[in-house]
Amino acid sequence: MSDAVLTRPLPRPLAALLALAPVVLAAALGNAATMPNLAGWYANLVKPALNPPNWVFGPVWTALYLLIACAFYRILRSKPSTARRRAISIFLFQMALNCAWSFAFFAAHSPMLGVMVIVAMEAAIVAAIVLFRRIDKTAARLLWP
Repeated sequence: MSDAVLTRPLPRPLAALLALAPVVLAAALGNAATMPNLAGWYANLVKPALNPPNWVFGPVWTALYLLIACAFYRILRSKPSTARRRAISIFLFQMALNCAWSFAFFAAHSPMLGVMVIVAMEAAIVAAIVLFRRIDKTAARLLWP
């Protein structure tokens, strides 16, 4: 995003588009890395007894991605500040890690690499929650799940 976008209030339609774009991109890229590996590699992994069936993941992740986009929308619509710029940066980093996890775990067939990405992603999510909370408590709460 350009500095102009990061330093001025955004109109609602633009904020909605910019909030959805990284979330939809991460979901689409993650899906592209995941789907070809479900029937073969993932199906053959030994999973814990409490592992949910595959059909659960689509609706759950759709709901999570909607919450994530709503949180980001609220930040994009907030008053311009250095805190907002930092929050946007860590959010975009977190979304990149979210996408990278699918490639690490599914495309690379590496649970260990997946764990490494998850650890970094969890740290980025916590940082995003902390930064979002300084700007908009509701936006921070939307990231909790």
